[in-house]
Amino acid sequence: MFGLTVRDHVMIAHSLPDEFFGPAQGLHGATLVVEATWRSPRLDDHAVVIDIGEASRHLSEVLDPLRYANLDEHPAFAGTLSTTEAVAAHIARALAERLDPAAGITGIGIVVREHPDAWVTYDLDVAGR
Repeated sequence: MFGLTVRDHVMIAHSLPDEFFGPAQGLHGATLVVEATWRSPRLDDHAVVIDIGEASRHLSEVLDPLRYANLDEHPAFAGTLSTTEAVAAHIARALAERLDPAAGITGIGIVVREHPDAWVTYDLDVAGR
């Protein structure tokens, strides 16, 4: 299995209004470092999984609506807590929507780092899309 990973970051605000989250219940900001990996069992005709520039553009464009946004007010998180896990799943699904079905990509992996010592991973199987 081959993988191509690019990284970007996004600054967001949100709250997690549940006692479970302790001090994070209140509105606070975070800088999330996002790594996206496109996976394929084979390389394309150009001997790549996906072009690095194209992958970087896709990730940046998916993150653009989140930049400096209050996720409490973002429609993608209406009715749900905007945990790091939920953000990772949102990014993976948005990237999957951009896939060319003929590209041979079978999976998208997302890593969202809240800080250097804590991160979330999310893997989305996109085979057969």
